[in-house]
Amino acid sequence: MKTDEQIIELESRLVFQENSIVELNEIITDQQRQLDRLVATVEMLDSRLSLLASDAAAETAPKPEDEIPPHY
Repeated sequence: MKTDEQIIELESRLVFQENSIVELNEIITDQQRQLDRLVATVEMLDSRLSLLASDAAAETAPKPEDEIPPHY
């Protein structure tokens, strides 16, 4: 009888571990999807920020018509 109880206990533990592994895999998969979306968002924002920075630099650069000629 003791052996049957041990087998039942081991089977219960195995089922619990299998369920835990499935749940953890789902959590990891969801987190990876979130990370992928966040990385894409950061890359898009970085690209936009670079464009804005280059536009701002172009706007603040002195224009030839605004420069004082060297003989003044």
